[in-house]
Amino acid sequence: MTWLGRLLLAAFALIVAIPAGALTFGAGVLLDPSFREALGELGLVGLFAGLSDLAQGVPPDMAVMAVILFAQALSLLLILPPTLAALVGEMLGLRSPFWYGGAAAGLTALLPWLARGGPPPAAGSVASAAEARLAAILLVTGAVSGLVYWLIAGRSVGDRTQRRGADAF
Repeated sequence: MTWLGRLLLAAFALIVAIPAGALTFGAGVLLDPSFREALGELGLVGLFAGLSDLAQGVPPDMAVMAVILFAQALSLLLILPPTLAALVGEMLGLRSPFWYGGAAAGLTALLPWLARGGPPPAAGSVASAAEARLAAILLVTGAVSGLVYWLIAGRSVGDRTQRRGADAF
């Protein structure tokens, strides 16, 4: 397979892996008991009412900026880890599912902790428990996106059949 074919396969694999991670993240948030309880108490009507109450006191440009920042944070969590794991795996010729799943999972789970930059919450506190649940959801999210990438493109990295044409000369 030529480098252009390999690049297209990797891009396609990322295009499939990122939404798989997003679906996993959404399912994890909805299946987590504390998040589910909060959504059950609020309901969609309560959620929309709360958002409109917040938006009434906020200028439109601030509301747009908040949405943009939220989208950037979500894309950082869902796009960067599988892309970075894929890039390193392709450069080093790694074919292991443990690399793609583990690297994407570890990076996805570590990003919020690295972004916080401050000390962790006190052990045993409510914030500590919530952070641990979120880290578990993010770990599974990264693992799913990395393994989906591996299923599509990672298994054939550095395959000898790809180089056979170049070695013939």
